[in-house]
Amino acid sequence: MSDSFSSRVAPGSPSPEALQVALPSPLRRLFDYLPAPRVPPRGWQVGLRVRVPFGRRDVVGVVVGLLARSELPREKLKPVAEVLDDAPLPEDWLWLCRFTARYYQHGLGDTLQIAMPARLRQGHPLTGRTYLQWQAITERDAAELKNAPRQAALHALLRQHAHGLPAQAISAHGYTRAQLEALARKGFAFATEVSRQAGHTPSGLLAAPALPLNREQAAALAALHENLDGYHPCLLEGVTGSGKTEIYLQLIEAIAAKGKQSLVLVPEIGLTPQTLSRFKSRFKVPVVALHSGLNDAERMDAWEAAAGGRALIVIGTRSAIFTPLARPGAIIVDEEHDGSYKQHDGLRYHARDLAVARAHHHGIPLLLGSATPSLESLSRALSGDYRHLRLTKRPSRHPPARLELTDLRHQRRQGGLLPSAIKAITATLEAGKQALVFINRRGFAPRLACHACGWMADCDQCDARMTLHRQPPLLACHHCDSRRALPDACPECGSGDLRALGSGTERTEETLTGLFPDTTIHRIDRDSTRRKESFDAILKEVHRGEPCILVGTQMLAKGHHLPHVTLVVVVNADGGLYSADFRALEHSAQLLEQVAGRAGRAAHPGRVLVQTLHPDDPHLGKLAEHGYGALARDLLEERRLAKLPPFGYMALLRLESAQEQAALALAQAAAQALRQWLAHSGTQARCLGPVPAPMERRQNRYHVHLLLAADKRSQRHAAANYLVQWLDANREASRVRWSIDIDPQTLS
Repeated sequence: MSDSFSSRVAPGSPSPEALQVALPSPLRRLFDYLPAPRVPPRGWQVGLRVRVPFGRRDVVGVVVGLLARSELPREKLKPVAEVLDDAPLPEDWLWLCRFTARYYQHGLGDTLQIAMPARLRQGHPLTGRTYLQWQAITERDAAELKNAPRQAALHALLRQHAHGLPAQAISAHGYTRAQLEALARKGFAFATEVSRQAGHTPSGLLAAPALPLNREQAAALAALHENLDGYHPCLLEGVTGSGKTEIYLQLIEAIAAKGKQSLVLVPEIGLTPQTLSRFKSRFKVPVVALHSGLNDAERMDAWEAAAGGRALIVIGTRSAIFTPLARPGAIIVDEEHDGSYKQHDGLRYHARDLAVARAHHHGIPLLLGSATPSLESLSRALSGDYRHLRLTKRPSRHPPARLELTDLRHQRRQGGLLPSAIKAITATLEAGKQALVFINRRGFAPRLACHACGWMADCDQCDARMTLHRQPPLLACHHCDSRRALPDACPECGSGDLRALGSGTERTEETLTGLFPDTTIHRIDRDSTRRKESFDAILKEVHRGEPCILVGTQMLAKGHHLPHVTLVVVVNADGGLYSADFRALEHSAQLLEQVAGRAGRAAHPGRVLVQTLHPDDPHLGKLAEHGYGALARDLLEERRLAKLPPFGYMALLRLESAQEQAALALAQAAAQALRQWLAHSGTQARCLGPVPAPMERRQNRYHVHLLLAADKRSQRHAAANYLVQWLDANREASRVRWSIDIDPQTLS
């Protein structure tokens, strides 16, 4: 095995002495193997997949080095069992994986495995395959499909594409293989097998004309057009509903006209169906989507179509940042502030930050869009590193609704709602409009308590309270997902007077059902939308415009266009005001602003009522009076004085063990070793801790944190690299689960 790049030979050499192979292993090192007897057609190259013996099994790895000499004796090296590719994996993909592994202090082998589709990990071939191209039989009368509306819609889609659509593009439009086969059986469509080396470029790019732009949109688009052939990072800060998506679409049109590809990242495709639909209906070229709803074969098809250059538009969630592009033209990150771009376990990458690195590497435009930009992106825009483009107006001509703070203190509530909020909901429904009640707590109530002795239902495995659910009736921990039946009486004193404290989505829904028995109420949270397509079905019903009430969590805040919602009620705005996490206020303000942006997006102005126990809080007051931009600038100044990100750089070492002392002892030893190294090396970084995690016990394991901070990224990186090497070499570290988080987004 080897963890360094020894003497190299030129790529394409027929017989290097050894191959350096990256394998799916938690070890942060590479492994040396002898070349297989069969030499690939183009010689040995970096990027070829090989099957090699590893322990008692064969695994798929990637050749990352060609060695003229291995550090190990030749007789100790095993030969490669099989060469899986004739040509290497895409060069741009390999570069991104190397960068990711190096920056996030992760093993290269594990990074490569995470970044490639499952079928490549399993050893399936990448090239030389065919795909099915589906076409409509236009002579058939579509009226015959009136009893099968989805099949009729699919037939209409195929008619729009006279030269046919590949199966993966049809899947990206939301149709299933069963619907295709049903059309074929009825004689409305047929499929042709097409070689992947062949391809048809439709005449013209647009299936629907671009929309007219207002003055601000036109100025922003003109700025983007100034440099379509070089690295040009821009932050598009636009109020909710200001038309950012139309700018994305017209930028992509310009990129596609040059024959180049665009990669669009969205927080969660399942939560942004309207955005995805707009992309698919605008362009004639297939829109390839990469998300968790695809099976392994569909994901492989989409990945290969992007790598081969046939897919001019690729839309995907966080992991789509690893999609190779044959002709990269632009990268767009929608809702760039969203926390779902950060991977919180395993390879803890941030897709937005990788998008920045990738656009810089390729020398292509980068567009970051948000109504509530992250402080990192806003800081770079204000400093001039990014071009700062602003959209302040909505097409509806109604300004975004201001937050109206209402005092929760000393007032009776029903299901968490004040009388003033209930009165506003009543008026909204009487006007024939819709109301949205935002409460970021699932379940019926966050606590179950005994009124006689004060006992509260705690989780047996975590330092957390159990949440009371009514549908079905049970107690659940939202941290470890453990569940148990509701007690008949208090286990401490035997009293039967058990009471639900606080409100969750279920309790608020129940209260509103009692108050408005003739009104449709939709609850939208993780529990109510577990069934596939249930969320889309609710949205379709809401878009009909009939008066209703939506009760939901932050699922409702992510980019949905709800044209008939004119009132938003935030049940409790205090979640992030006084948290120990320095980012909590930023994230809370973003969420409030995004939720508020659901109101008044169409013909009628909106109103936003924010219930709070701290109406005099200066940060909340600034947000209500002057908006997110003003608060963000205040927070940036606070961060600058405290040398916190984005004016400093952090890495968080997380340790966990079933034995509390084991995690703490290793953390203390690591901190001591790191401090000694910092003093000896002169690296200007600070080691803070160790301290127990904010929730110390979770799933019966104890969690300890060690924080590393520095004024420069290079200093943080050097110190983090030392810490990782020390832990890799420490025998005790193998008995404790640990991970390093570069640029942590939460301290929990």
